[in-house]
Amino acid sequence: MKKILSLAGKMAAMIVLAEALAAAQPPVNGDVLGMHNLTSASGASVYSQGSLACTFCHAPHSGLGGITPLWNQKLSTQTYTPYTSTTYVEQGNTKPTLGITSSLCLSCHDGTVGVGQSAAYGPLPTVGTLNSVDSFGTTLTGSHPFSLVLPIKDASNLQASLVAQGKTADPTGAVKLVAGNIECTSCHDPHVQAIDKVAQNFLVRDSSSAQMCLACHDPNRVVQGQVNPLTGFTGSVHQTATNGVSPDGHVGPYPTVGVNACNSCHMSHDSVAPARLLRPATPAAPGNDSVTQNCMTCHGSGTYLSPEPTNIMAEVAKTGHPLPAGNNFHDAAEAVLLNNNRHGTCVDCHNPHASNQTTQFTAPPLLRPSQAGVSGISTLDGITVLTPAVNQYENCLRCHGTSTGKQRLILYGYAPTRVASAPDPLNIIPEFASTSTSSHPVTHDRTSPLPQPSLLLNQLNQNGTASARAMGTRIFCTDCHNSDDNREFGGSGPNGPHGSVNSHILERNYQFSQAATPGGLVTNLFPNPDLSFTGPYAMCAKCHDLTNVVANTSFTQHGLHVSQYGFSCSTCHTAHGMGATSPSITGERLVNFDANVVGENNGAPIAYSRSNNTCTLMCHQIAHNADGTVGAAKVGRPKWPLKK
Repeated sequence: MKKILSLAGKMAAMIVLAEALAAAQPPVNGDVLGMHNLTSASGASVYSQGSLACTFCHAPHSGLGGITPLWNQKLSTQTYTPYTSTTYVEQGNTKPTLGITSSLCLSCHDGTVGVGQSAAYGPLPTVGTLNSVDSFGTTLTGSHPFSLVLPIKDASNLQASLVAQGKTADPTGAVKLVAGNIECTSCHDPHVQAIDKVAQNFLVRDSSSAQMCLACHDPNRVVQGQVNPLTGFTGSVHQTATNGVSPDGHVGPYPTVGVNACNSCHMSHDSVAPARLLRPATPAAPGNDSVTQNCMTCHGSGTYLSPEPTNIMAEVAKTGHPLPAGNNFHDAAEAVLLNNNRHGTCVDCHNPHASNQTTQFTAPPLLRPSQAGVSGISTLDGITVLTPAVNQYENCLRCHGTSTGKQRLILYGYAPTRVASAPDPLNIIPEFASTSTSSHPVTHDRTSPLPQPSLLLNQLNQNGTASARAMGTRIFCTDCHNSDDNREFGGSGPNGPHGSVNSHILERNYQFSQAATPGGLVTNLFPNPDLSFTGPYAMCAKCHDLTNVVANTSFTQHGLHVSQYGFSCSTCHTAHGMGATSPSITGERLVNFDANVVGENNGAPIAYSRSNNTCTLMCHQIAHNADGTVGAAKVGRPKWPLKK
């Protein structure tokens, strides 16, 4: 009769055999099995009271033969929910073939079969439980896709060799396709933990500086008719930044942002984002959408980088572009022209794969390096997509042009209603158009034939000193809509319209005259105003010499209206341009009255004639007549003749 050994006896024999074999082998240089050698010394969260080593995965003679020879861990028969996204060209994974490739890894790492459930010997004695970070569950939406539907479909951001030759572009050959597919072992070697001595995640090679990612993904590939979303990554700030990274930031295992590269923003496993494997914010920010969270760890209030970048989220928290909420989340596949879904995520204005730090403030209108690679909309028709955009204003037109569903939000402060107004008063394309009677020179060069005596030679810094920016023939959108502490004009904060303490995300103070009823008394006048960089018209003072304005150099009644009576520029002038024509308002010099402040004069249409330089209207209960005279003023208000 054969002697039947107990389970304990079998285990004791295996331990003795393993120890004898180990003693007979030369010492191994460096970590081999690492945590997969499930002992307390390995640091594994599940381990045995001994050294069963290979036994947790392999049985020398009696594994799951017929499927995978010598395999010892019971297999999981679960159905998995694979990764998917709107930009995923494969559009679906298959269920890993039971007993081979990725199925073997999931027999432990989906967490549904206990570690040590051996096929040959029954349950092996273990201590502890599998860490959540090592247990992916059956929902694999947060893991890089594997076990793809074959054949692999080509895409502009993939290495050409994947489809053409059935191999990766890894020069070492370590990152490889398995039976023509991407499997766990394409990237992981379960027998060696520390080939990458920093990450120590059983990677098949050193993955610093995106070396493993670039084995399959190509940022420099050009495929006709396709946009490569990785274009510009080579040499970009996220590929080269030397900022040191604290482990507490959880943005990758390597010491700097550039060496972490793709890892700074993306996770191979355990991403909680619905798509594109984005990292969550540190500290946690569950109230924000996943795209915003992805940027917050480095560009928020944390101290995880050294030196620290400017705190963008502090600017947004003032009054900034609206972050997604409710149903207006950003998606990488969304249309460039944002109809009925406007939001202000970082990636609407910045391309994280191509962005670079702006170190030199160039003249408008071209995009600066921080916005390299972003998309935009053409001013020719307000619809044509530009990928990438060339000029800064084209990116702004994704939301501020012909897009539908625009609205004025109260949080940005009072907004004038112009007498001459287009059907869509929030479409700035006609306001800045070269065909506009007058406009600020954003989308075209300054071409007005009228003299501009108040224009400064250089724009002013926030402290009133002259900046390095000559006035030129163009301005940026961000010359007015900018962080109130931006560094281009003397502050220490970030550049761009992230947020401001001033209304409408304006860089400087700009007060609007308001009235309870059109033509009635103005409720907020500024007599003898401070004309400096801190006064109520500081935004205008950035480019215009206000002392010149109130000296009546361009209009004989500026001093009376501004200095004596305290009306703001917004009462008579529109900020962008004449977006509509009017039979009664000629519109030169941006004259287009605020219909909330100015009313009709005894039923006559509100009018302005440049040739006569006269107005027909009622303002602050004073009637202005077409012949330049004014009607009887209320008590305490004189009348005056307007001079041509």
